[in-house]
Amino acid sequence: MAVLLPFQPTPFFADKNKAFWNLQIAGWGGAALLRGVSTLANQGWEDLVRVLITSITGFSISLVLAVIYRQLINRKPFITWIFTVLSLALAVGLYAFIDAWVIWLYRPESNASFAQLVLGVFYLDMTLLGTWSALYYAINFFLQIEEQADRLERLQAQATGAQLAMLRYQLNPHFLFNTLNSISTLVLLKQTEPANAMLTRLSAFLRHTLVNEPGGRVTLEEEIETLKLYLDIERMRFEERLRTEFRIEPSVGKALLPSLLLQPLVENAIKYAVSPQEEGAQISISARLVGQRLRITVADSGPGLQNGGARPNFGRAYTGGAGIVSSTGVGLANIRDRLAQAYGEDHVFETRTPAQGGFTVVIEIPFVAEEEEKNTLPKPHAPAAVVTSAAPSTYPAEGPAQRELGLRA
Repeated sequence: MAVLLPFQPTPFFADKNKAFWNLQIAGWGGAALLRGVSTLANQGWEDLVRVLITSITGFSISLVLAVIYRQLINRKPFITWIFTVLSLALAVGLYAFIDAWVIWLYRPESNASFAQLVLGVFYLDMTLLGTWSALYYAINFFLQIEEQADRLERLQAQATGAQLAMLRYQLNPHFLFNTLNSISTLVLLKQTEPANAMLTRLSAFLRHTLVNEPGGRVTLEEEIETLKLYLDIERMRFEERLRTEFRIEPSVGKALLPSLLLQPLVENAIKYAVSPQEEGAQISISARLVGQRLRITVADSGPGLQNGGARPNFGRAYTGGAGIVSSTGVGLANIRDRLAQAYGEDHVFETRTPAQGGFTVVIEIPFVAEEEEKNTLPKPHAPAAVVTSAAPSTYPAEGPAQRELGLRA
């Protein structure tokens, strides 16, 4: 179980300038401390000033190297490494000269010549500045790779968001054309009251859907609420021919899924099951928890495929006890693409035609609840609750006009 911290930790390299000075002070401070302890143990207090001077000298030379390396790091590799080696050699020579000169000042009685002193401290100064240079390039190359990875991730997220937006925006024009055509027919038939009611429901549906971001996710409860607004509009066209049933487990109400995922499935069922049949059809929407996955089923009691129903094929077929299954057109292809964008390979999208007729779409996606996004665990699910709606319509409209609209769908 994740634990929320009372504060938000800041990445060490969030402020590169501050991180540089922190590392610079810590590194040279640690080197000075080690050299000071060694000097104190072997030579006494009087040489601590010499250690302080040489440490400040190394600190200052490394600042000059940082300015040079900053200009070289983005050059061609050949230029970078050649000038880095030259700069490092000059810096080590200067550091060793100053280090030896300080020793010579503090130990005039020494038998070693100045050249011997320079050679004596050269290896230590070369180790310090060489290690500093290696760390400087390693850290900066690492930060450049991280920045490139972050930039690539942002570009991929923008591309995915744009594709999700494109896929979702395909839905509204298709639905709008059908609904506006129905309203136009009602107006031509002088059915002003049902036309006004349909416009009201259409505005409520659009207001509800436009609140969400195109690539965003909503809870299953919100998706079902939007779906019922859509069904209210369609029921004005088909009256008692459109019958619906919802079987939603209470435990999955807060499950997150892409917005407007179910509306094209129901629209497909209306087109191929309700509209062609004089008696209409029943559309059933169910959702339940299967292990740690959310399973959503949209089924209709239409002619299906085995009984002569014609639904254009797309995607993969499903074979099983229900038989070989084909699929439908643009709406379902849209859903398949949106699922692939949102979940990659971690989802199931199947279409089935039971032997007794009808058509079923099954979606399985990872169960992620709102509470999980706040680092809390979802509650255990309860038994399924069955809610049935539909029966004859009570909307104010004449039956023949709506029957005509239904046959034109």
